[in-house]
Amino acid sequence: MAPHFDHPGEQAATDPIRLLGIRETPLSIDEVFKAVGDDATGGTTLFVGTVRNHDGGADVDGLGYSCHPTAEAEMRRIAERVIAKYPVRALAAVHRIGDLSVGDLAVIVAVSCPHRGEAFEASRMLIDDLKHEVPIWKHQTFSDGTEEWVGAC
Repeated sequence: MAPHFDHPGEQAATDPIRLLGIRETPLSIDEVFKAVGDDATGGTTLFVGTVRNHDGGADVDGLGYSCHPTAEAEMRRIAERVIAKYPVRALAAVHRIGDLSVGDLAVIVAVSCPHRGEAFEASRMLIDDLKHEVPIWKHQTFSDGTEEWVGAC
């Protein structure tokens, strides 16, 4: 049986993709949060991925992200898939490329839906699929002088 919506605000918005981007400049939590503001939502989730100071038991000094020219188009494809599955009113995702230091923001995703459960599920799908499918690569440098490339897909 198809779900019954008592109010138009419970349905997905006509164009819920409010912000998508690959950036060489620092990311803004405020920009992403504002992008998903919608009066018809009861739940907004915001995920912020940061550069941590360790990985696999080694101390991380910093890292660099690079991406394929199709990365932003892949982000859009994933966003559209999330929207097709959940009643998303607003969605935003930005990922940083270039050299980052420990503590820097690497990725921010946000989703607004009529209810919190939907917002959590949609946000989880968005970040998980972004990390697994968007062609973004991470080059980590460790305190002991070693380095490692990690592929996002």
